[in-house]
Order: sequence, then C-alpha cells, then structure tokens
Amino acid sequence: MEKYSLNQTFSFDLQIASFDIPSSAVYPIFITGILVYFFSVLSNVTILLLIATQRSLHKPMFYILFSLPLNDLIGITAMFPRMLVDIVTKKHTVYYPLCVLQAFLIHMFGGGTLFILAAMAFDRYIAICKPLRYHSIMTPLTVAGILLLAWGLDFAIILVLFLLQARVRRCRNVIMTVYCSNVSLLNLSCGEDVTINNIYGLSITVFMHIITLTIQLFSYIQILLTCVLNKQSNAKTKAVNTCLAQIIVFLIFEMVSLFTLIAYRLPNISTSARNACGMMIFLILPVVNPVIYGMKTKDIRITFFQVIKKKLSST
Repeated sequence: MEKYSLNQTFSFDLQIASFDIPSSAVYPIFITGILVYFFSVLSNVTILLLIATQRSLHKPMFYILFSLPLNDLIGITAMFPRMLVDIVTKKHTVYYPLCVLQAFLIHMFGGGTLFILAAMAFDRYIAICKPLRYHSIMTPLTVAGILLLAWGLDFAIILVLFLLQARVRRCRNVIMTVYCSNVSLLNLSCGEDVTINNIYGLSITVFMHIITLTIQLFSYIQILLTCVLNKQSNAKTKAVNTCLAQIIVFLIFEMVSLFTLIAYRLPNISTSARNACGMMIFLILPVVNPVIYGMKTKDIRITFFQVIKKKLSST
C-alpha cells in the first residue's frame, strides 16, 4: 500500500486536468498570468491599506467595503498560483488536502461576494434613504454584526457543504477540471448516492442568490425612488456615484456566472474553453473590483491621490 493511500485505489496524490497549451505559449501565458495576479494583489492590498490607515475612510461604508478586496484576495490566491505553477511544471498533480482547501476557499469566495455586496447595498440604502438616522443605525456594533453575519453565514453554509462531501468514500484519483471544487471532489466517489449533496448544493445556491438579490433589489429600488422624489440634483449625483460601483460589480459577477453555466451545458465547447470560463469567476472580479472602486468611489480616489502626493512631497 502506498504512503498516502486511503484504500486500494484512492491516493492522496491526485491527477488534475490541464489546459491544452502549445509549448511556445507556455511562458508568455505564465508571465501574463503572474502580472495579472500581482496587479490584483497590489491593487486590492492598496484598497485595504487605504481603508485601514486613513482616518478619512474610517466610516461604516468603508468598514464593510474592506471585506470585498479581502474576499477577492482569497478567491484569486486560492485558484490562480497553483494553476500557473502547473502550466510551467506540467506535473498536473495536487495533494488531496490542498485540493479540499482550494475548493473550500473558492466556494467561500463565491458566497462571500454575494453576501458582502448585499451588506454594502443595505449600507447605501440607510445612507441615502435615511440620512438623518444613518449614524444612529450604522453604529460600530451594527457594522460588526453585519460583517459577522455575512462572513459567518457564508462559512457555515460552505462548511456543511464540505462536511457532507467528506462522508463520501473515494475510489478515483482524477480531478476533471483545472481547479478543485465540491463537484470535482464528489466525482472521485465510488459511485455512491450523492443525492443529498446535490440537493444541498443546489439549495444553498438558490438560497444565497434569493436572499442577497432581494436585499439588493429592495435597497436599490428604494434608493431610486428617493432620487426621483428628491429634487436636489447633487443628492441624485451622490446617490448614483455611491451605488454605481456596487451595481457594476454585481452585474459582472452574475453575467460571468451565467456565461459559465451556459458554457458547461453546450456540448460543442471544448474542455479547455469550459475550464477557462470556470476560472473567470475567480479571476475577473479580483482584477476589476479595485479599479471600479478606485474610479467610482470619490473618497477612495481622493484619499489615494492625497497619499501619493504626500509621499512624493516628502521625498
């Protein structure tokens, strides 16, 4: 019996799918991927540091926003570096516990994105529709409760998903996608009945989308009505600017997710194309989110340039 074997057929050293990349394109793709990854890390860490260190951003809105780049870093780091290493080394193997960890983190990223955007929408609803009561409602305790609920609910839901998956006996050693997920781990099973897993997975997907979409629709409809009824043009402009970034991010997430679901159900699309569509969910948002919020959020944009100007003047 091998060192890491669970039974006669399952080994902790799993084979994982790879992209069909010509040899001449390996290093250009690797270098491009490294640049994209470092840009995402640098830009998201910049947002985090600005919110953490600049007193002008110590407000409820930005405390909640802090979770978004943090979540993006979790998503892209869980998925992208291992894939880049595989492209160069061409080993295409993954250690089972690391595969489970990757799957857990990328599922956390997907759910976290929905819950955090819902929390941000609720904050904007209070700020624009109930401005005089904003500070009495969005107290530090309330903000902490919202963040704890978003992260805690996401963690609990995904933890149950993986506890159900862990009970399944495994006989296969091949991950059919280029990254690990709950579905790809279930496909390692010995042909056992995974109906409960599938029902729970579908149920939490529907639950998270219905809950978060309801919160966002309610918030933005109320904000829109407030803008229409408020005759002050500056108030309307402020409302649009503070909400536009969140709406753009949510639409990008939903469109990429929908495109991926369609790609996996079209028989004429190659496996590599399907894998590329799947990884876009964990790649696009961590790259574009800091750019969107840097451009569309006035306070962050102004604070960023003030910090740069201060650094240049001190040198």
